[in-house]
Amino acid sequence: MSIKIKNVSKKIKREQVLDRVTLTFNEGHIYGITGRNGSGKTMLLKTICGFVVPDDGEVIVDGENIFKTSGFPKDTRAMFDSSNYLNDLSGYENLELLASIQNKITKKEIDETLEQVKLTTEKNKKFGKYSLGMKQKVGIAQVLMEDPKIMIFDEPFNGLDDNSAKNIRKILKKKKEEGKIIIIATHVKEDIENLCDIIYRMDKGKVVKN
Repeated sequence: MSIKIKNVSKKIKREQVLDRVTLTFNEGHIYGITGRNGSGKTMLLKTICGFVVPDDGEVIVDGENIFKTSGFPKDTRAMFDSSNYLNDLSGYENLELLASIQNKITKKEIDETLEQVKLTTEKNKKFGKYSLGMKQKVGIAQVLMEDPKIMIFDEPFNGLDDNSAKNIRKILKKKKEEGKIIIIATHVKEDIENLCDIIYRMDKGKVVKN
């Protein structure tokens, strides 16, 4: 399993948000992408997920150009922001609703994932009442719960306390050992310095290896 990004470019309202990006992500590795806000990190992740269609270039996942097939890479889950969750449902109910789309897991797996991210005691609290850190844990759980081969996280450590961040890093290292492809974008390089095998920096839509 690999992700190959070949000369991907994207312009939005005359702004070059991705500029001939070429990268390869292989299984069994954790990759970090850093850069200031607006540097293109999130746009790159959304392109990998098929949410943004590039003007030029290809995104090839497991040998398939995703924009010539389904438009979304198979066996992939991604965490972006928390605005797409339903505030009137509990954290558990939000995850249960998402899990029902493909019916790959049972309530047992959802509970086990909430235990992993240390959110069990608050699982029945309304999402709208969660702190930022708790909302982040729901987003991380959503990626983890179906055990996908590709895991993508945008600013996952934002709002987490030190112990929670340490726990999430431990989980991700274990997933790496299981052969997953893990990609993490953050504007705080210190969040991922001791976690990632390779870190790339983005600036004005271009990628440079640190």
